[in-house]
Amino acid sequence: MKIDQQLNFVVIDKQAHSLHSLIADGQYRATSLGLNAWKTLIGSNASLQTGCNMEGFNAVCKELDHSKARIGILGNNEPRCSNCDSRIGFGSGGKHDDYNTCGNEATLRGDNGDQHIKAMGFILVN
Repeated sequence: MKIDQQLNFVVIDKQAHSLHSLIADGQYRATSLGLNAWKTLIGSNASLQTGCNMEGFNAVCKELDHSKARIGILGNNEPRCSNCDSRIGFGSGGKHDDYNTCGNEATLRGDNGDQHIKAMGFILVN
C-alpha cells in the first residue's frame, strides 16, 4: 500500500492457480499473517478493533453492510465477526466509509483510535 510517499508491503504465501481463482467465487480463504503484520501496510497510524480478526481472501462480516475485504483483515469490538467496524485491506468496503476501498477504516474503539486512511493498492503475484 502507498500512503502519501510511503510504500509498505507484506507477503501472503498462498498456493493457487491464480489470484482470480482465490477471489472470483467469493468463498472465504483464510490467511495467518496476524493483526500486526496487516497493520504494517498502513504504518504507525493503523488502527483495528481487536476482536474477530478475520483475515484472508473474501473476508466478509455476517451483517452485509459492515466491513468486507477482497484481501485483508476485519476487526470487531467483540469476538464475533457479525458487525465489524474496522478493516485493513484491498477491495474493501462497508461501514463506515464504503468508498474507502483500499486502506484502513476503524471506528468504535479501534486500538489506535478512529482512522480513515485511504491508500493506493499494489498487488504483485508470483
